[in-house]
Amino acid sequence: MATEIYSLPALIYGYAELEPYISEDQLRIHHSKHHQAYVNGANALLEKIANARKNGTDLDIKAVAKELSFHLAGHRLHSLFWRNMMPNGKDGGGSPQGKIADLITQEFGTLDRFKKEFSQAANSTEGSGWAALIYDVDVKKINIIQIEKHNVNVVPDYPILMVLDVWEHAYYMDYKNERNKFVDAFWNIVFWGKLNERLADAIKLEKRF
Repeated sequence: MATEIYSLPALIYGYAELEPYISEDQLRIHHSKHHQAYVNGANALLEKIANARKNGTDLDIKAVAKELSFHLAGHRLHSLFWRNMMPNGKDGGGSPQGKIADLITQEFGTLDRFKKEFSQAANSTEGSGWAALIYDVDVKKINIIQIEKHNVNVVPDYPILMVLDVWEHAYYMDYKNERNKFVDAFWNIVFWGKLNERLADAIKLEKRF
């Protein structure tokens, strides 16, 4: 049994509360099965590493490091994902306010333009991956990026304000192969208030380079 260092975070809403945009069954499996698997994987690897160092045995460092980054990134991104959604009518959906709204207008001109570009990033992610909104600490701007799998093409150390999981396990029960419908539905449950909280923390950070 792996030592529990990382743990599955509790949701801030019930499994049925994101309906009809994400069904209870879809959310329950995504959170309790898929996310839990990344937590378990990270914990098992850390235990394997600790045992090898304790016993003086060799590790395939390349394989272990790659696998650990995969599980830890999956855990981190899912933890962010759950918290940047809220039930529609309970802080989810609608239009952004505050600083995040100002930056969206500054960079994209309109909310519709931002949503269009973010949706295009999500829909065009190859295979399994994520669309993400980041805050570039060095130039004080927000940018949209794609993340392949969990851990490829992450801009180093830039705070992530919002993520959208477009692995098939995030939507297939509800939308089958129509990822675009899942992406469209996502905008009804975006928790803009959380983006403002993350942005406030990001703005306080020093330049990275």
